[in-house]
Amino acid sequence: MHTPPAPGLTPDDILQLYTRHGGLAYAGEDVSQWAHGWQCARLAQRAGASPALQLAAWLHDIGHLLTGLPGSPTVDGIDDQHERLGAHALAPLFGPDVAQPVALHVQAKRFLVTTQPDYRLALSPDSVRSLALQGGPMRAHEAAAFSALPHARDALRLRVWDDLGKDPQGLPDSPAESMRDLHRLMQRVRLRALAPCALPTPQG
Repeated sequence: MHTPPAPGLTPDDILQLYTRHGGLAYAGEDVSQWAHGWQCARLAQRAGASPALQLAAWLHDIGHLLTGLPGSPTVDGIDDQHERLGAHALAPLFGPDVAQPVALHVQAKRFLVTTQPDYRLALSPDSVRSLALQGGPMRAHEAAAFSALPHARDALRLRVWDDLGKDPQGLPDSPAESMRDLHRLMQRVRLRALAPCALPTPQG
């Protein structure tokens, strides 16, 4: 597994990552990483999510593209910990409102398996394989601790879009335009994340 990227990752780096590796698809998944991210972002937008949560939906699986692992890691019994890799890469760029839902979307799956008995039946084959590697259903105390986290609600919303955004026919009319949309969304969220750090306007 590759070392998580340093906090020098840029929006252009992210676009290049999806351009080069966005065609990755795992066994049991009929949609590429790029199409999956686009579908999840569209679902988030239609649900009225904030720009930051829309971006988290787009990029929640970016960690899969950062591992350098070939094929489908879960088939080989490997948890690639993509949620941690992704959150580590995105936090310096976009702040916690993007990074934390990404970091927690695997835990959200474990939470939903525990609290909604039928939820597991709707998971894709790769999600079922990864569930066992990621700790399985939460225990009661784990579920209570997860519910108390500041970004738990956003992570649960993201998880729903994650599960729904796997339509093999769900592709944008213009792939190039979809990448431009992602770039604009990244710039918008980045400006907002940096706003509290802006220097005060000189007086006089």
